[in-house]
Amino acid sequence: MGQHHTGAADEGPIVCATTVLVTVADDPPVPLPAQLRYTATDPYAVCMSLGAPSAPSVDWVFARSLLAQGLCRPAGYGDVVVIPRHRGRQDTVGVLLRTRHGAAVLEVASRAVTAFLHRTDALVPPGTEHRHIDLDRVVHHLTAGRE
Repeated sequence: MGQHHTGAADEGPIVCATTVLVTVADDPPVPLPAQLRYTATDPYAVCMSLGAPSAPSVDWVFARSLLAQGLCRPAGYGDVVVIPRHRGRQDTVGVLLRTRHGAAVLEVASRAVTAFLHRTDALVPPGTEHRHIDLDRVVHHLTAGRE
């Protein structure tokens, strides 16, 4: 199984630094720095990192297609749900994150998400993700530790 890379796969990650409003339970929203990250080496996923300047970040990884669909209509179920025009605000996207300990809603500027997704689409157009998967690496990872 040979590696199949395009030139785009060699580019560094796409990073969008932004601020999100985090709401937990009935507490007032708290602004936190956040980053959206995407790499061609994990072409189906985006990572959202949340963190205060003095604390380690918390990373959530979910489907890029979920984030894109959530700009137009509610998308997802389970641990991550993306909701357009959160709380009726045209300029935001809501990302509902659930764990067994509770849930939080993140409000992200729609324009930041849209700009980020345009950059990811230029690197790996939707529908071409399979061309960026390094099958040798996947097989090695799945068989690591086996005799």
